[in-house]
Amino acid sequence: MSADHSNKLNRRTLLGVAAAGLGSLALPAFAQDGTTEMETPATGTVRNNISSFRMLDWQPYFDNTRKGAILVDLTSRALHYWSEDQATYLLFPTSVPLSDDLTRLGRTEVVQKVVAPTWRPTPSMLERNPEWPAVVPGGSPDNPLGTHALYLSWTYYRIHGTHDTRKIGRRSSNGCIGLYNEHIQQLFGLAQVGTQVLLI
Repeated sequence: MSADHSNKLNRRTLLGVAAAGLGSLALPAFAQDGTTEMETPATGTVRNNISSFRMLDWQPYFDNTRKGAILVDLTSRALHYWSEDQATYLLFPTSVPLSDDLTRLGRTEVVQKVVAPTWRPTPSMLERNPEWPAVVPGGSPDNPLGTHALYLSWTYYRIHGTHDTRKIGRRSSNGCIGLYNEHIQQLFGLAQVGTQVLLI
């Protein structure tokens, strides 16, 4: 092997190792407050209020996509939707419950679809926050359910919009799954009563 060829090989190997090292630095890790952290050699730690998620296939999670299927991954803070014919796949960032005791995992389904939902805090929410109002009418900019809501078969649990966009990508809810209002409107138009939902 010539010295010149050896030099190119070493340079190529070095560039490959450097690229691999930079690639590993670009992988985000979630902080306790729900932001992502990305470390770069030049700037140190950068914090972003954003979910880090990837496309998934429905088959490991559902036997079929009858009436559509919604998967909510609390770790990546992402909602996945597949239409019944699997022609439509949507992936949205979400807010997730503040703590494990507010979190419910497992299978449920959409039982009701509501435009401009009225919000009523649960008894346990009022216990924790007695200053909260007993009811906030639908359409109010202060309504925590945003513009649309999908009610689940579990009492008090919803997939809904939010007017407070800072909550998306964070552990910020009292148990529900929150979406940007434009995303819940899109999902609302596709999901139906009976759409399967799995929270993992």
